[in-house]
Amino acid sequence: MKKNLIYFIVAVMTFMVSCNKDYTEFYSDNRPEIPVTYEGALTEGFNPYIKVPLATNTFTLTLTIPESSSRKIKEISKVLAGGTSINAGGVRAGTYITNPIAGAGNKVVFNTSVSEFRSKSAANEKIIKDFENSTTLKTQEIAFMFLVTLDNGQEIIPVQARVWLTK
Repeated sequence: MKKNLIYFIVAVMTFMVSCNKDYTEFYSDNRPEIPVTYEGALTEGFNPYIKVPLATNTFTLTLTIPESSSRKIKEISKVLAGGTSINAGGVRAGTYITNPIAGAGNKVVFNTSVSEFRSKSAANEKIIKDFENSTTLKTQEIAFMFLVTLDNGQEIIPVQARVWLTK
């Protein structure tokens, strides 16, 4: 009986190890062939971020691709901005910028301000106003997502970048 149990366990383990990948792209990491990173950003958890004092108002996110990729960044074609719940599904409809931002080699620089962020939508205005009026909040996160177009027409949507506004 013990011998049969051992054979059964070995057979089950062999079956489990020999299974082919039977899941779709939605159940695996989708990593771009050419990664986009945020120069100088910090990480804590998943999303890269920069810290900006609210009083400073202006800030910059510099997106880069590896020089070894043999590609160049043509432009940031679209930008989506809002609370941290924004996602890649909304990037192509993003209206934060009216004209593409030209790249320079393997980099592209996105300059904006808290004032511009709050002017883009009523929801963005509310995020900032509530933060300014709060006596308990010392940090407020806002988020940006980009549609980056390379020199060969390839489009990449990098991970969300966050700006931690501080008082």
